[in-house]
Amino acid sequence: MGILDRWRRSDRIDGEPVAAPGPGHRHESFGGSTSFHLWWGPLGRAPIVEVQATLEVLVDPAVRPTYFWALQATFADRQRTYGAAHLGLQSYARFGDRRAANWGGYAEPPASRVLAGTPPVLAGFDDDPNTRAYPWAPGVPYRLRIFRGGEGWAGEVTDLVSGQAVVLRDLLAPGDRLQSPVVWSEVFAPCESPSASVRWSNLGARTADGDDVRADRVRLTFPNGRSCPNTDVSVDGVGVVQSTGVVRTARDGDVIAVPLS
Repeated sequence: MGILDRWRRSDRIDGEPVAAPGPGHRHESFGGSTSFHLWWGPLGRAPIVEVQATLEVLVDPAVRPTYFWALQATFADRQRTYGAAHLGLQSYARFGDRRAANWGGYAEPPASRVLAGTPPVLAGFDDDPNTRAYPWAPGVPYRLRIFRGGEGWAGEVTDLVSGQAVVLRDLLAPGDRLQSPVVWSEVFAPCESPSASVRWSNLGARTADGDDVRADRVRLTFPNGRSCPNTDVSVDGVGVVQSTGVVRTARDGDVIAVPLS
């Protein structure tokens, strides 16, 4: 699951700002998902061959519906794009401890098929090679990294406390570069669920020339339609925080600076 159908949104702002709810407002539950995004600012003119971001769950979800936090990028070459994929952590009730990591994607429309990949290295379910058991913990920073692997595009998660890194697998997509990096939260819980939050930091990339570059700003997009209006984005001394179950203070289309630690 994920928001790959929205990857073309990177070059425009969709929707109107959603007004922050007043005190005591109760949000309507709904059966779909709420997603909100941090589109990276310009990273220069050289082709990008690797992207990475640090994700830390600050407040663990208290309810069973799925929460998904991911780094997404589009696969491309000089002529065209080939689809996109997302790498991230999930609070997912199919696993007993609700702990999972996901690396999956879709081919470019009109095919829009799920991308094939090499066999996953982590335990999981036979019907879902993309989502695997991964014992993440709140308060621990994890580096998510997408780069060219031995057979395709690799998705790697590194626990920055223990130093342990795992490549979930390679996705078999063409392309020699990455485009349109974005990090996002996607939430399937009712709007009135207790607040949860994550922090994004160290939004970086490597160019084909071997240079490391950083995204110093991000552009915010929020959902419209039947999605929760009580999501928000803020900045602390480390990075950019995405929260659910709070009063919204940011606006759709805002551009905010990313702390560079």
